[in-house]
Amino acid sequence: MANIDLYTWATPNGWKVSATLEELALPYNLKPIDINTGIQKDPSYTAINPNGRIPAIVDHGADSFAIFESGAIMIYLAEKTGQLLPTDVKGRSRVIQWLMFQMGGLGPMQGQANVFYRYFPEKIPAAIERYQNETRRLYQVLNTQLSDNEFLAGNFSIADIANWSWTRIHNWAGVDISELPHLQRWLNQLETRPALKRGAAVPDPTNYNKPTENDKEKASAIQNIVSR
Repeated sequence: MANIDLYTWATPNGWKVSATLEELALPYNLKPIDINTGIQKDPSYTAINPNGRIPAIVDHGADSFAIFESGAIMIYLAEKTGQLLPTDVKGRSRVIQWLMFQMGGLGPMQGQANVFYRYFPEKIPAAIERYQNETRRLYQVLNTQLSDNEFLAGNFSIADIANWSWTRIHNWAGVDISELPHLQRWLNQLETRPALKRGAAVPDPTNYNKPTENDKEKASAIQNIVSR
């Protein structure tokens, strides 16, 4: 019987936790939170996540314990099971450094790239260029780290899951990684992991990481605007 309730939706931050649960083989009760409806602002949910965002979990172990913020949830689950996070001080620090890289850098910057490239009602070339370029710079940092390392911080860890969850939808932000071979190798390697595949289909499969002809046309049009 599953002791963990997972409140989530199909986003990179949501995948971070669902994929971690799948990798750890922890059973969970899925509680979809459709963020398009605004239900995440309902008091019944903000009692679990005061920030009114996804994901969140409630661990009904010896007592009910709610955790919000995707990175904090990942650390909690890793420590709970003794997996995906080293216990030695330096090894643990390496993983958390790359987790914080995603939390404080890649997630916010790519999130803004997604907004201005995909959703903002008007095209603001300077904003699109700013966030796409910064996302691309952060991808280069990952590429450099992966040039001499199979994974980001020693063995496969929550740091890889966190950064994979965002990098896998680089197309959605209109950011090209064709000249980042080490990042591509790592991304392709992680995409073959069965647990990550399952995690990325929670609560439903998406096509965010699949480029379409319309995406290619959109990227070309945006680039033409930005280059003027």
